[in-house]
Amino acid sequence: MSFLKVKGLRRRFGSVAALDGVDLAVATGSRTAIVGPSGCGKTTLLRMIAGFDVPDDGSITVEGVRLADADIQVPAHKRGIGLVAQDGSLFPHLTVSDNIGFGLDRNFNGREKLISELIDMVGLERSMLTRKPEQLSGGQQQRVALARALARKPRLMLLDEPFSALDTGLRATTRRAVTEVLVAAGITTILVTHDQAEALAFADQVAVMRAGQFSQVGSPREIYARPVDAATARFLGEAIVLPTDIADGFATCALGRVAVDGGSRTGMAKIMVRPEQIEVLPYSEKGEGITGIASQIDFCGPRYDVTITTDAAVPFIMQLSLPSRNVLAEGERVRLRVAGAAHVLGG
Repeated sequence: MSFLKVKGLRRRFGSVAALDGVDLAVATGSRTAIVGPSGCGKTTLLRMIAGFDVPDDGSITVEGVRLADADIQVPAHKRGIGLVAQDGSLFPHLTVSDNIGFGLDRNFNGREKLISELIDMVGLERSMLTRKPEQLSGGQQQRVALARALARKPRLMLLDEPFSALDTGLRATTRRAVTEVLVAAGITTILVTHDQAEALAFADQVAVMRAGQFSQVGSPREIYARPVDAATARFLGEAIVLPTDIADGFATCALGRVAVDGGSRTGMAKIMVRPEQIEVLPYSEKGEGITGIASQIDFCGPRYDVTITTDAAVPFIMQLSLPSRNVLAEGERVRLRVAGAAHVLGG
């Protein structure tokens, strides 16, 4: 049985359907990321799971107990759910110690010991307990917010874009630290984010949301390699989508003759190739593939951003990112080959 089940959830704000029949199942102890563009319904769904909003239709069940439907609404403070918001929402006038222990009974004998254990758990020094939030970095504030949420021993943790205000390097470091804490504690977690890479790196299960519905739910590798449609493919990363004719397990397209994963499918279709599947080889190298000319080469440190135009009656232009060790000159001819199979899109 799933730990969390969301069934047919709907929520309207006037004429706008923020959620339009959302279904989601989350396994015990797992990490789920809900990813999608701004305004697609991610935060509305999180608020409804937390108990801050009421569904117009559908239901939310945790461990077999109905928390919300059109008639029932268990109050947020009785759901056993922790929440870490985008800005941490620490109380600026309280110390780190008082922030972490805010939800704990002040007469609880083990209060100070638990607060010390929690700050250890999130990887901060105990000397920080006497500081105010303004004396902490953004990443440290987020760890304090996590410790505060953990203090109530939640059965489900909700993370609402908690890393979005952090710099790139700090964001990755904080995300890994938070993940380690949640995994060690065995807490089922849902992360809402608009950052595709963050969702793929964090989660066991990724749910892609678009216009109040999930377009696809699956493992990170599955939805990245086998998206259901072109919109989902492009949202999850750079994607080359091409019309093609499929026969005998191969597609004939602007990239030449390419193996596909469509099984016995034949006829006209669309395929997706991720840019990292395209091998750029010396023009002199023989074998399958097509040829083209490199241009608009931008050095970006560890990589080059290169525009390549294929040699064809109808040229195809693509932008690729190549390791900077692969030195190319503008106007240089190259050979292109697709590694692995292209994915046949549905529809």
